[in-house]
Amino acid sequence: MLTKESLWGLEEYSDRREQFRHEVLEYKKVRRIQLGEHLYLMFEDETTIKYQIQEMLRIEKIFDSSGIQDELDAYNPLIPDGDNLKCTMLIQYEDPEERKEWLSKLVGVEDKVWLQIGDNEKVFPIADEDIERTREEKTSSVHFLRYQLSAEQIAALETGAPMRAGVDHHAYSCDDITIQDDVRRSLIGDLKVA
Repeated sequence: MLTKESLWGLEEYSDRREQFRHEVLEYKKVRRIQLGEHLYLMFEDETTIKYQIQEMLRIEKIFDSSGIQDELDAYNPLIPDGDNLKCTMLIQYEDPEERKEWLSKLVGVEDKVWLQIGDNEKVFPIADEDIERTREEKTSSVHFLRYQLSAEQIAALETGAPMRAGVDHHAYSCDDITIQDDVRRSLIGDLKVA
């Protein structure tokens, strides 16, 4: 969990920003998967969330303790707890009309994006614990997902079992994928058994 002491002040962040931004963009390359043409999962952890908070503090020019704490309270829940993986799910369509049409077709998709470790059962996410992001007529283009893993699934992942992902939603057609080894290894780092 990030604290105020984990963060840089606005002036120090300004000095470090370019280098940190470059490091985080490189780091994110092994934390992202694409499912089909329009759905992306960005797996979050302390590094990605620290960058997000630092950027929010910079953009909003927040420097007071209560404002910083508000940002920490908003973003800390997106950091994995040791027995789960957490990600931001993005649905991206460039054309606004096409996006509007597909967001109405994809209601509930956030509950249908699964992970599977080895031969274990598929794990479906707990979606949007912060706020409801789907209405009956359309879904949001951004969702926050938590994949709760069993000790058996974690052990399988740590011993080299392949990891797969897919979408079981009637309106979104895409092939299941095997998650690349570098991404799988990065995600294992999120699973710190207490």
